[in-house]
Amino acid sequence: MGEAVEKELDLLLRGVAKVLPSEEALAEKLALAQKEGRPLRVKLGVDPTYPDLHLGHAVVLSKLAHFQALGHTAVLIIGDFTAMIGDPSGKKSTRPMLTREEVEKNAKTYVEQAGLVLDTEKNFELRFNSEWLDELRLRQVIELASTITVARLLERNDYQERFRAGIPISLHEFLYCLMQGYDSVAVEADVELGGTDQEFNLLVGRDIQRHFGEPPQVVITLPLLVGIDGEKKMSKSEGNFVALTEPAEMMLDKLMNLPDRLMPSYAELLTDWPREEIKRIEEGLSSGSLRGEAAIRKKLSLAEEIARRFHPKEEVEEAAARIAKRFLEHDLSAVIDDPELTIPLPRAESFTLKQVLREHGKIGSAKELERLIRQGAVRLRKVEEGRPGELVPVESPAQEIPARQSYLLSLGKKRHFYLKAAD
Repeated sequence: MGEAVEKELDLLLRGVAKVLPSEEALAEKLALAQKEGRPLRVKLGVDPTYPDLHLGHAVVLSKLAHFQALGHTAVLIIGDFTAMIGDPSGKKSTRPMLTREEVEKNAKTYVEQAGLVLDTEKNFELRFNSEWLDELRLRQVIELASTITVARLLERNDYQERFRAGIPISLHEFLYCLMQGYDSVAVEADVELGGTDQEFNLLVGRDIQRHFGEPPQVVITLPLLVGIDGEKKMSKSEGNFVALTEPAEMMLDKLMNLPDRLMPSYAELLTDWPREEIKRIEEGLSSGSLRGEAAIRKKLSLAEEIARRFHPKEEVEEAAARIAKRFLEHDLSAVIDDPELTIPLPRAESFTLKQVLREHGKIGSAKELERLIRQGAVRLRKVEEGRPGELVPVESPAQEIPARQSYLLSLGKKRHFYLKAAD
Protein backbone atom coordinates (compact mmCIF):
# COMPACT_ATOMS: atom_id res chain seq x y z
CA MET A 1 0.00 0.00 0.00
CA GLY A 2 1.46 3.36 -1.03
CA GLU A 3 1.93 6.31 1.30
CA ALA A 4 -0.69 8.37 -0.58
CA VAL A 5 -3.30 5.62 -0.15
CA GLU A 6 -2.47 5.30 3.55
CA LYS A 7 -3.00 9.05 3.97
CA GLU A 8 -6.38 8.88 2.25
CA LEU A 9 -7.43 5.90 4.36
CA ASP A 10 -6.55 7.74 7.57
CA LEU A 11 -9.18 10.37 6.75
CA LEU A 12 -11.74 8.06 5.15
CA LEU A 13 -11.80 5.51 7.98
CA ARG A 14 -12.36 8.07 10.75
CA GLY A 15 -15.64 7.39 12.55
CA VAL A 16 -16.53 4.48 10.24
CA ALA A 17 -18.46 1.48 11.58
CA LYS A 18 -17.67 -1.07 8.83
CA VAL A 19 -15.95 -1.36 5.47
CA LEU A 20 -17.28 -4.26 3.40
CA PRO A 21 -15.98 -6.55 2.14
CA SER A 22 -12.80 -5.15 3.78
CA GLU A 23 -10.56 -2.12 4.28
CA GLU A 24 -8.14 -3.80 1.88
CA ALA A 25 -10.80 -3.70 -0.86
CA LEU A 26 -11.18 0.05 -0.34
CA ALA A 27 -7.40 0.49 -0.44
CA GLU A 28 -7.28 -1.42 -3.74
CA LYS A 29 -9.94 0.85 -5.27
CA LEU A 30 -8.05 3.95 -4.07
CA ALA A 31 -4.78 2.61 -5.48
CA LEU A 32 -6.39 1.77 -8.84
CA ALA A 33 -7.99 5.22 -9.01
CA GLN A 34 -4.57 6.84 -8.45
CA LYS A 35 -2.91 4.60 -11.02
CA GLU A 36 -5.55 5.28 -13.70
CA GLY A 37 -6.00 8.95 -12.81
CA ARG A 38 -9.73 8.37 -12.40
CA PRO A 39 -11.57 9.59 -9.31
CA LEU A 40 -13.81 7.12 -7.52
CA ARG A 41 -17.56 7.56 -7.85
CA VAL A 42 -18.90 7.64 -4.29
CA LYS A 43 -22.64 7.25 -3.93
CA LEU A 44 -24.97 8.42 -1.19
CA GLY A 45 -28.73 8.06 -1.52
CA VAL A 46 -31.14 10.16 0.54
CA ASP A 47 -34.90 9.67 0.47
CA PRO A 48 -36.80 12.96 0.91
CA THR A 49 -39.21 11.55 3.52
CA TYR A 50 -39.23 14.78 5.55
CA PRO A 51 -38.46 18.34 4.39
CA ASP A 52 -35.51 18.87 6.77
CA LEU A 53 -32.10 17.25 7.05
CA HIS A 54 -30.60 16.96 10.55
CA LEU A 55 -27.22 16.25 12.14
CA GLY A 56 -27.78 12.51 11.70
CA HIS A 57 -27.74 13.09 7.93
CA ALA A 58 -24.66 15.31 8.33
CA VAL A 59 -22.63 12.34 9.62
CA VAL A 60 -22.77 10.47 6.33
CA LEU A 61 -22.71 13.69 4.27
CA SER A 62 -19.47 14.58 6.04
CA LYS A 63 -17.90 11.29 4.97
CA LEU A 64 -18.96 12.03 1.40
CA ALA A 65 -17.31 15.46 1.80
CA HIS A 66 -14.09 13.68 2.89
CA PHE A 67 -14.05 11.79 -0.42
CA GLN A 68 -14.69 15.07 -2.24
CA ALA A 69 -11.78 16.73 -0.47
CA LEU A 70 -9.52 13.96 -1.80
CA GLY A 71 -10.65 14.63 -5.37
CA HIS A 72 -13.23 11.86 -5.74
CA THR A 73 -16.71 12.42 -7.18
CA ALA A 74 -19.60 12.76 -4.76
CA VAL A 75 -22.73 11.30 -6.35
CA LEU A 76 -25.75 12.43 -4.31
CA ILE A 77 -28.93 10.57 -5.26
CA ILE A 78 -32.22 12.08 -4.21
CA GLY A 79 -34.51 9.06 -3.88
CA ASP A 80 -37.63 10.69 -5.26
CA PHE A 81 -38.80 7.29 -6.57
CA THR A 82 -37.74 5.10 -3.62
CA ALA A 83 -39.24 7.58 -1.12
CA MET A 84 -42.65 6.71 -2.51
CA ILE A 85 -42.00 3.05 -1.58
CA GLY A 86 -40.55 3.83 1.85
CA ASP A 87 -37.40 2.24 3.30
CA PRO A 88 -38.46 -0.61 5.65
CA SER A 89 -35.06 -0.70 7.41
CA GLY A 90 -35.54 -0.72 11.17
CA LYS A 91 -39.30 -0.25 10.91
CA LYS A 92 -41.83 -2.27 12.89
CA SER A 93 -44.67 -1.67 10.45
CA THR A 94 -45.24 -0.77 6.81
CA ARG A 95 -44.43 2.85 6.09
CA PRO A 96 -47.23 4.89 4.53
CA MET A 97 -46.48 5.43 0.85
CA LEU A 98 -45.83 9.09 0.01
CA THR A 99 -47.36 10.79 -3.00
CA ARG A 100 -45.14 12.19 -5.74
CA GLU A 101 -46.29 15.68 -4.73
CA GLU A 102 -45.14 15.13 -1.11
CA VAL A 103 -41.81 13.76 -2.27
CA GLU A 104 -41.16 16.60 -4.72
CA LYS A 105 -41.97 19.19 -2.07
CA ASN A 106 -39.48 17.66 0.36
CA ALA A 107 -36.81 17.09 -2.30
CA LYS A 108 -36.67 20.81 -3.17
CA THR A 109 -35.00 21.61 0.15
CA TYR A 110 -32.56 18.68 0.20
CA VAL A 111 -30.04 19.91 -2.35
CA GLU A 112 -29.70 23.31 -0.68
CA GLN A 113 -29.32 21.71 2.76
CA ALA A 114 -26.80 19.14 1.52
CA GLY A 115 -24.81 22.09 0.18
CA LEU A 116 -24.18 23.15 3.77
CA VAL A 117 -21.87 20.11 4.05
CA LEU A 118 -20.86 19.29 0.46
CA ASP A 119 -19.19 21.41 -2.20
CA THR A 120 -21.88 21.39 -4.88
CA GLU A 121 -19.65 23.26 -7.33
CA LYS A 122 -16.76 20.78 -7.48
CA ASN A 123 -16.50 16.98 -7.83
CA PHE A 124 -20.26 16.77 -7.42
CA GLU A 125 -23.03 15.01 -9.29
CA LEU A 126 -26.70 15.30 -8.39
CA ARG A 127 -29.14 12.62 -9.59
CA PHE A 128 -32.77 11.74 -8.96
CA ASN A 129 -33.46 7.99 -9.09
CA SER A 130 -36.76 8.50 -10.89
CA GLU A 131 -34.51 9.11 -13.94
CA TRP A 132 -34.01 5.36 -14.33
CA LEU A 133 -36.54 3.71 -12.01
CA ASP A 134 -39.52 5.37 -13.71
CA GLU A 135 -38.34 3.77 -16.95
CA LEU A 136 -38.13 0.16 -15.72
CA ARG A 137 -40.54 -2.21 -17.42
CA LEU A 138 -42.13 -5.15 -15.61
CA ARG A 139 -39.78 -7.59 -17.33
CA GLN A 140 -36.80 -5.68 -15.93
CA VAL A 141 -38.32 -5.60 -12.43
CA ILE A 142 -38.76 -9.38 -12.60
CA GLU A 143 -35.12 -9.72 -13.66
CA LEU A 144 -34.08 -7.61 -10.67
CA ALA A 145 -36.23 -9.72 -8.35
CA SER A 146 -34.42 -12.84 -9.59
CA THR A 147 -31.15 -11.60 -8.09
CA ILE A 148 -32.24 -12.21 -4.49
CA THR A 149 -34.03 -15.02 -2.65
CA VAL A 150 -36.91 -14.73 -0.21
CA ALA A 151 -34.78 -16.61 2.35
CA ARG A 152 -32.14 -13.88 2.19
CA LEU A 153 -34.73 -11.13 2.54
CA LEU A 154 -36.11 -12.84 5.62
CA GLU A 155 -32.63 -12.82 7.20
CA ARG A 156 -33.29 -9.19 8.07
CA ASN A 157 -34.10 -8.77 11.75
CA ASP A 158 -36.85 -6.22 11.14
CA TYR A 159 -38.67 -8.61 8.78
CA GLN A 160 -38.19 -11.56 11.16
CA GLU A 161 -39.62 -9.62 14.09
CA ARG A 162 -42.64 -8.49 12.08
CA PHE A 163 -43.21 -11.99 10.69
CA ARG A 164 -43.11 -13.60 14.15
CA ALA A 165 -45.40 -10.91 15.54
CA GLY A 166 -47.92 -11.41 12.74
CA ILE A 167 -47.39 -7.84 11.47
CA PRO A 168 -48.02 -7.66 7.70
CA ILE A 169 -45.08 -7.26 5.32
CA SER A 170 -46.15 -5.87 1.96
CA LEU A 171 -44.52 -7.15 -1.23
CA HIS A 172 -43.48 -3.64 -2.29
CA GLU A 173 -41.21 -3.44 0.80
CA PHE A 174 -39.15 -6.33 -0.57
CA LEU A 175 -38.59 -4.30 -3.73
CA TYR A 176 -36.97 -1.36 -1.89
CA CYS A 177 -33.49 -2.87 -1.56
CA LEU A 178 -33.60 -3.92 -5.23
CA MET A 179 -34.41 -0.38 -6.34
CA GLN A 180 -31.66 1.07 -4.14
CA GLY A 181 -29.23 -1.54 -5.48
CA TYR A 182 -30.13 -0.69 -9.07
CA ASP A 183 -29.22 2.93 -8.30
CA SER A 184 -25.63 1.72 -7.89
CA VAL A 185 -25.77 0.16 -11.37
CA ALA A 186 -27.22 3.32 -12.89
CA VAL A 187 -24.51 5.62 -11.53
CA GLU A 188 -21.66 3.03 -11.71
CA ALA A 189 -20.80 3.45 -8.04
CA ASP A 190 -17.35 2.45 -6.79
CA VAL A 191 -18.24 3.12 -3.15
CA GLU A 192 -21.57 3.52 -1.38
CA LEU A 193 -22.09 5.19 1.99
CA GLY A 194 -24.89 4.72 4.50
CA GLY A 195 -25.81 4.31 8.14
CA THR A 196 -25.40 0.98 9.90
CA ASP A 197 -29.13 0.37 9.40
CA GLN A 198 -28.50 0.40 5.63
CA GLU A 199 -25.94 -2.43 5.56
CA PHE A 200 -28.33 -5.01 4.06
CA ASN A 201 -29.49 -2.65 1.29
CA LEU A 202 -25.94 -1.63 0.43
CA LEU A 203 -24.74 -5.23 0.19
CA VAL A 204 -27.64 -6.07 -2.12
CA GLY A 205 -26.28 -3.31 -4.35
CA ARG A 206 -23.03 -5.29 -4.71
CA ASP A 207 -24.96 -8.38 -5.85
CA ILE A 208 -26.98 -6.44 -8.40
CA GLN A 209 -23.85 -4.78 -9.81
CA ARG A 210 -22.30 -8.23 -10.31
CA HIS A 211 -25.48 -9.38 -12.09
CA PHE A 212 -25.15 -6.50 -14.54
CA GLY A 213 -21.44 -7.07 -15.09
CA GLU A 214 -20.16 -4.15 -13.01
CA PRO A 215 -17.37 -4.34 -10.39
CA PRO A 216 -19.10 -4.49 -6.99
CA GLN A 217 -18.95 -1.36 -4.87
CA VAL A 218 -17.18 -1.11 -1.53
CA VAL A 219 -19.70 -0.48 1.26
CA ILE A 220 -18.91 1.95 4.07
CA THR A 221 -21.34 2.23 6.97
CA LEU A 222 -21.31 4.92 9.65
CA PRO A 223 -22.78 4.88 13.15
CA LEU A 224 -26.29 6.18 13.66
CA LEU A 225 -26.12 9.43 15.59
CA VAL A 226 -27.93 9.20 18.92
CA GLY A 227 -30.37 12.07 19.36
CA ILE A 228 -30.10 14.81 21.98
CA ASP A 229 -32.34 12.73 24.26
CA GLY A 230 -29.35 10.40 24.64
CA GLU A 231 -31.44 7.31 23.92
CA LYS A 232 -32.81 6.88 20.39
CA LYS A 233 -31.42 7.43 16.92
CA MET A 234 -31.74 11.07 15.89
CA SER A 235 -35.02 11.35 14.04
CA LYS A 236 -37.56 13.99 13.14
CA SER A 237 -40.34 11.63 14.24
CA GLU A 238 -38.73 11.21 17.69
CA GLY A 239 -38.35 14.97 18.21
CA ASN A 240 -34.71 14.48 19.34
CA PHE A 241 -33.14 16.10 16.28
CA VAL A 242 -31.10 19.19 15.45
CA ALA A 243 -31.99 20.41 11.96
CA LEU A 244 -29.24 21.76 9.71
CA THR A 245 -31.25 24.89 8.98
CA GLU A 246 -32.19 25.80 12.56
CA PRO A 247 -31.04 29.24 13.78
CA ALA A 248 -27.62 29.17 15.42
CA GLU A 249 -28.91 29.87 18.92
CA MET A 250 -31.52 27.13 18.72
CA MET A 251 -28.90 24.69 17.45
CA LEU A 252 -26.54 25.59 20.31
CA ASP A 253 -29.31 25.44 22.88
CA LYS A 254 -30.31 21.94 21.78
CA LEU A 255 -26.73 20.70 21.72
CA MET A 256 -26.16 21.98 25.26
CA ASN A 257 -28.72 19.40 26.40
CA LEU A 258 -26.66 16.55 24.97
CA PRO A 259 -25.70 14.04 27.69
CA ASP A 260 -22.00 14.45 28.54
CA ARG A 261 -21.26 10.83 27.59
CA LEU A 262 -22.15 11.58 23.95
CA MET A 263 -19.63 14.40 23.53
CA PRO A 264 -16.88 12.10 22.16
CA SER A 265 -19.10 10.55 19.49
CA TYR A 266 -20.48 13.93 18.38
CA ALA A 267 -16.93 15.30 18.21
CA GLU A 268 -15.71 12.35 16.15
CA LEU A 269 -18.66 12.21 13.76
CA LEU A 270 -19.43 15.93 13.32
CA THR A 271 -16.11 17.78 13.71
CA ASP A 272 -12.51 17.60 12.55
CA TRP A 273 -11.16 17.78 16.10
CA PRO A 274 -7.91 15.79 16.47
CA ARG A 275 -8.29 12.29 17.86
CA GLU A 276 -6.04 13.31 20.77
CA GLU A 277 -8.57 15.94 21.84
CA ILE A 278 -11.43 13.44 21.65
CA LYS A 279 -9.40 10.96 23.68
CA ARG A 280 -8.86 13.64 26.36
CA ILE A 281 -12.61 14.16 26.56
CA GLU A 282 -13.17 10.42 26.95
CA GLU A 283 -10.55 10.19 29.69
CA GLY A 284 -11.95 13.24 31.48
CA LEU A 285 -15.46 11.79 31.49
CA SER A 286 -14.16 8.41 32.64
CA SER A 287 -12.06 9.83 35.51
CA GLY A 288 -14.64 12.40 36.54
CA SER A 289 -12.28 15.33 35.97
CA LEU A 290 -14.51 16.65 33.16
CA ARG A 291 -17.70 17.58 34.98
CA GLY A 292 -19.63 20.58 36.24
CA GLU A 293 -18.55 23.89 34.72
CA ALA A 294 -15.63 22.28 32.87
CA ALA A 295 -18.04 19.92 31.08
CA ILE A 296 -20.39 22.79 30.26
CA ARG A 297 -17.55 24.82 28.71
CA LYS A 298 -16.33 21.84 26.69
CA LYS A 299 -19.86 21.11 25.49
CA LEU A 300 -20.34 24.75 24.47
CA SER A 301 -17.05 24.62 22.57
CA LEU A 302 -18.23 21.45 20.80
CA ALA A 303 -21.63 22.98 20.03
CA GLU A 304 -19.94 26.06 18.54
CA GLU A 305 -17.68 23.89 16.40
CA ILE A 306 -20.69 22.02 15.00
CA ALA A 307 -22.81 25.16 14.49
CA ARG A 308 -20.03 26.93 12.57
CA ARG A 309 -20.41 24.33 9.84
CA PHE A 310 -23.89 25.64 9.08
CA HIS A 311 -23.86 29.31 10.18
CA PRO A 312 -21.56 32.35 9.83
CA LYS A 313 -18.87 32.56 12.51
CA GLU A 314 -20.10 35.92 13.86
CA GLU A 315 -23.66 34.66 14.23
CA VAL A 316 -22.47 31.59 16.15
CA GLU A 317 -20.26 33.66 18.45
CA GLU A 318 -23.11 36.03 19.32
CA ALA A 319 -25.46 33.12 20.01
CA ALA A 320 -22.80 31.36 22.10
CA ALA A 321 -22.39 34.45 24.27
CA ARG A 322 -26.11 34.42 25.04
CA ILE A 323 -26.07 30.68 25.69
CA ALA A 324 -23.09 31.08 28.04
CA LYS A 325 -25.08 33.58 30.10
CA ARG A 326 -27.75 30.98 30.71
CA PHE A 327 -25.57 27.91 31.20
CA LEU A 328 -22.47 29.38 32.85
CA GLU A 329 -23.72 32.57 34.50
CA HIS A 330 -27.19 31.09 35.08
CA ASP A 331 -28.73 34.41 34.07
CA LEU A 332 -32.50 34.04 33.65
CA SER A 333 -33.29 37.34 35.34
CA ALA A 334 -34.39 39.09 32.16
CA VAL A 335 -37.28 36.63 31.88
CA ILE A 336 -38.00 35.73 35.52
CA ASP A 337 -38.12 39.36 36.69
CA ASP A 338 -40.41 40.57 33.92
CA PRO A 339 -44.10 40.28 34.96
CA GLU A 340 -45.12 40.53 31.31
CA LEU A 341 -43.25 37.32 30.60
CA THR A 342 -44.44 35.45 33.71
CA ILE A 343 -47.31 32.97 33.45
CA PRO A 344 -48.58 31.42 36.70
CA LEU A 345 -49.14 27.68 36.62
CA PRO A 346 -52.34 26.17 38.05
CA ARG A 347 -52.54 24.61 41.51
CA ALA A 348 -52.74 21.12 40.08
CA GLU A 349 -50.63 18.02 39.55
CA SER A 350 -50.06 18.80 35.90
CA PHE A 351 -50.74 21.22 33.07
CA THR A 352 -50.51 21.31 29.27
CA LEU A 353 -49.21 24.03 26.96
CA LYS A 354 -52.60 23.95 25.30
CA GLN A 355 -54.13 24.88 28.65
CA VAL A 356 -51.60 27.70 29.19
CA LEU A 357 -52.39 29.03 25.73
CA ARG A 358 -56.13 28.91 26.37
CA GLU A 359 -55.94 30.65 29.77
CA HIS A 360 -53.27 33.26 29.08
CA GLY A 361 -52.93 33.63 25.31
CA LYS A 362 -49.40 35.02 25.56
CA ILE A 363 -47.66 32.25 23.72
CA GLY A 364 -49.50 32.67 20.41
CA SER A 365 -52.09 30.69 18.50
CA ALA A 366 -52.78 26.97 18.77
CA LYS A 367 -51.78 26.51 15.12
CA GLU A 368 -48.46 28.29 15.66
CA LEU A 369 -47.75 26.24 18.80
CA GLU A 370 -48.34 22.96 16.95
CA ARG A 371 -46.12 24.10 14.08
CA LEU A 372 -43.27 25.07 16.42
CA ILE A 373 -43.48 21.72 18.23
CA ARG A 374 -43.28 19.85 14.91
CA GLN A 375 -40.19 21.89 14.02
CA GLY A 376 -38.55 21.13 17.36
CA ALA A 377 -38.58 24.87 18.15
CA VAL A 378 -40.38 24.57 21.52
CA ARG A 379 -38.02 24.09 24.46
CA LEU A 380 -39.21 23.66 28.03
CA ARG A 381 -36.50 23.79 30.66
CA LYS A 382 -36.87 23.31 34.41
CA VAL A 383 -35.93 26.33 36.54
CA GLU A 384 -34.35 25.41 39.85
CA GLU A 385 -33.36 28.15 42.32
CA GLY A 386 -33.45 30.69 39.49
CA ARG A 387 -31.11 28.63 37.33
CA PRO A 388 -31.74 26.68 34.11
CA GLY A 389 -32.08 22.96 34.67
CA GLU A 390 -33.03 19.84 32.75
CA LEU A 391 -34.75 20.08 29.37
CA VAL A 392 -38.24 18.56 29.20
CA PRO A 393 -39.07 17.10 25.74
CA VAL A 394 -42.31 18.51 24.32
CA GLU A 395 -44.07 16.29 21.79
CA SER A 396 -47.62 17.67 21.83
CA PRO A 397 -49.62 20.71 23.02
CA ALA A 398 -51.72 18.24 25.04
CA GLN A 399 -48.75 16.60 26.79
CA GLU A 400 -49.18 16.43 30.58
CA ILE A 401 -46.37 18.27 32.39
CA PRO A 402 -45.85 18.31 36.21
CA ALA A 403 -47.13 21.63 37.59
CA ARG A 404 -45.21 21.80 40.88
CA GLN A 405 -42.09 22.92 39.06
CA SER A 406 -41.23 26.26 37.41
CA TYR A 407 -40.07 26.29 33.78
CA LEU A 408 -38.49 28.47 31.13
CA LEU A 409 -40.53 28.14 27.93
CA SER A 410 -38.74 29.11 24.71
CA LEU A 411 -40.61 29.47 21.45
CA GLY A 412 -38.22 29.70 18.56
CA LYS A 413 -35.13 31.84 18.88
CA LYS A 414 -36.28 34.99 20.69
CA ARG A 415 -39.50 34.42 22.66
CA HIS A 416 -39.13 33.24 26.25
CA PHE A 417 -41.66 32.91 29.09
CA TYR A 418 -41.37 32.05 32.76
CA LEU A 419 -43.95 29.45 33.82
CA LYS A 420 -44.05 29.97 37.56
CA ALA A 421 -45.19 27.19 39.88
CA ALA A 422 -47.91 28.08 42.37
CA ASP A 423 -46.58 29.09 45.81
